[in-house]
Amino acid sequence: MRVWHKIGVTLEMIKWEHSVFALPFALTAAMLAASGWPRVHLLFWIVVCMVLARSAGMAFNRWADAELDARNPRTMMRAIPGGQLTRGFVGGFTVVTSILFLISAAQLNRLTLLLAPAELGLILLYSYTKRFTRWSHLVLGLVLGSAPAAAWIAIRGTLDPRILVLTLVVLCWVGGFDTLYACQDAEHDRREGLKSLPAAIGIDNAFWLARALHVAMFVIALWLIHLFALGPLAWVGVVIVAALLLYEHSIVSPGDLTRMNAAFFAMNGVISIVFFIFVAADILVRQTARVPSK
Repeated sequence: MRVWHKIGVTLEMIKWEHSVFALPFALTAAMLAASGWPRVHLLFWIVVCMVLARSAGMAFNRWADAELDARNPRTMMRAIPGGQLTRGFVGGFTVVTSILFLISAAQLNRLTLLLAPAELGLILLYSYTKRFTRWSHLVLGLVLGSAPAAAWIAIRGTLDPRILVLTLVVLCWVGGFDTLYACQDAEHDRREGLKSLPAAIGIDNAFWLARALHVAMFVIALWLIHLFALGPLAWVGVVIVAALLLYEHSIVSPGDLTRMNAAFFAMNGVISIVFFIFVAADILVRQTARVPSK
């Protein structure tokens, strides 16, 4: 029971339920690739790969940042610095989930298996980027943004450049909200020599950059609709996403970060789900329209 308790603490530490952030975008790409619902076994392995990859990445991030977290008042009670888990156990969890991710990728097709180690390497590398570049937020955006491209490859076995536009959508979205979230640690990052954008350019400028990234997300999402000839439901979904982003920015400001958790977790989870629901509905409506009546 001790091991199972540690696994439970680990899952709580990595907030595995927040896999919902990128998963809807991966499912959107899968539906675009399949022009409707993908086959069930492909859908299953895509979800498994997403959860395992994120779990490995988050666990590794907590392992790599354990000493930094211990010196940060906001994070000092996380599982490793708080003494609930050892670095050895979390490292072992990372290795196991990484191996399971590679095995799961092999269940899709040959190209997903060949690319899986590079994807895993990018996921793990992210945890160290803030030590040498202020653009780590965009690296995180690329990590999550690679999920739609990976899902497309899982369905088609090849890569269509059009799906990289959805990668850009996710990159701008994640880069924006991670920049906002990092504002909470700007002073800590400066003290530790970490190179986050808020630490480098100041919180006010970081907010403006986050706004610019979210405007770019909206524009690129419209481009995506055009490239795939999506219909009114997709347009409505993107407009709702824009409204949710406006609300997200309205509840936080450079002088008031107290509602940052609400903006980061709740609203961004809603945004990804809304995007998927409306685009998926549009795809299914088009699929139905193509089926000849009897």
